[in-house]
Amino acid sequence: MFLGPESPAFSDWKTPPLQLNLDLYLFNWTNPQDFHRNSNKKPHFVELGPYRFVEKVEKVDIVWHTNNHSVSYRKKSVFHFDPENSKGSLSDKITSVNVVAHSIALKSKDDSNFQKMLIARTLKMYNAGVSITKTADEWLFTGYVDPFLSLGNLLSKFNKDVKIPYDRVGYLYTRNNSATYDGHFNVFTGADDIRKMGQIHTWNYKKHSRIFEGEYGQVTGSMGEFFPPNLTPQDTLWLFVPNICRAVPFDYTESVQIHNVNAHKYSVGERLLDNGTLFPSNKCFCIGGKCERSGVLNIGACAYNASMYISLPHFYKADPYYLDAIEGLKPEKEKHEFFMTVEPNLGVPMDVGGGFQGNYLLEPIEYLPPFDRVQRAFIPLMWGEERVRVLPEMAEGIGLVPMIILIGHIFTGALLALGVILICWYPAKSITSNYLCSKQKVGFLKRVTSNANMKTTSLPRKSSTDLENTDLLQKNKIIILGS
Repeated sequence: MFLGPESPAFSDWKTPPLQLNLDLYLFNWTNPQDFHRNSNKKPHFVELGPYRFVEKVEKVDIVWHTNNHSVSYRKKSVFHFDPENSKGSLSDKITSVNVVAHSIALKSKDDSNFQKMLIARTLKMYNAGVSITKTADEWLFTGYVDPFLSLGNLLSKFNKDVKIPYDRVGYLYTRNNSATYDGHFNVFTGADDIRKMGQIHTWNYKKHSRIFEGEYGQVTGSMGEFFPPNLTPQDTLWLFVPNICRAVPFDYTESVQIHNVNAHKYSVGERLLDNGTLFPSNKCFCIGGKCERSGVLNIGACAYNASMYISLPHFYKADPYYLDAIEGLKPEKEKHEFFMTVEPNLGVPMDVGGGFQGNYLLEPIEYLPPFDRVQRAFIPLMWGEERVRVLPEMAEGIGLVPMIILIGHIFTGALLALGVILICWYPAKSITSNYLCSKQKVGFLKRVTSNANMKTTSLPRKSSTDLENTDLLQKNKIIILGS
């Protein structure tokens, strides 16, 4: 079987027939007024949610390329809030870090004293605080009007060098009903080699992300909709994640049974989140040569050098440092593991769950109040989850084409929340336009795999969809992270 306009899998690949639910969790910062150098209090957070959204996915602008057995497309997602299956309202008030204001201050930390004075006066004029309170709806898809963003848009009318692509700030603003958010994909159909089916060929018309050097910036891995057959415990499944401009590894953890079918379980763990202690090549991802403790991944190189990091939810599997610096988070394997369980002979996905959490590094900046008095801490913003598990009859008959397609869409959106990186950091970059973001040239873990021998799969998402329930419970993140 391969993917083609007349193939049995095409209609389900184009428009998944199963309902997909996206569960989003936001962290409410309860004591920002106590977050300063002279305080012995830690920042305290309360997780709110899930806020559930029903997602309808469709591939558009589909073009088949017979010369290299590939297909190009964009992905369009439409989200509708599901109040009955949510815990909370979109009108809930939620306090979080003022990412835009801090980003502007951070971009100015190495400027002249005169420039710092101007930025400090601007921050004061707009009464910028360390934190900001908005509704869940504003934090997520609707977005909110930010004075610095408005200022940037005003400046763009008089200065061609200032370009602000957004008029509002929101973790997932511009994501809903967009066919351009994730970019342009070209994947192999498998017509010439079944093992290549679903493997990405180019992203945004390029074979290299240009973020990381050489082979480490190569656009490679699976998009998650099709999995190679004959998997073994020695295999690592690599998933291409557009929001972080690189592939993500899933390593074998154990053999399990799903509805009496033997399967292999693969999880995200140390190989992705290690700081170079266990996997020396990971040091290549330490931005500016500085490695944080294991458990977070700096994705700033993919987002205008933002102070943005992803982790597993609640800093699961992370160094104790992150939890010791804050209060209110409690990592649990059952809730926060990011995994997929695959039938190894056919490469059929049977159970997938988890997502990523988006975190912002808040650190003190001298001479730029109110950020000159804050403590250094990784502030959790939000995380998302989707969960899909096959029905017994699906496992029995291996009639899993819809399941495969659905899980692929989960993978291509695991970092949905991380859209905040581009939305919140870009204005800071443009407003302080004389500051040029230097290119980070880093390496990658190791060669992911060759086109002829790719054992890969693709990216994860947010919310939980349990196909054993009639309404299909669900599984992002990020991050604020994703797509």
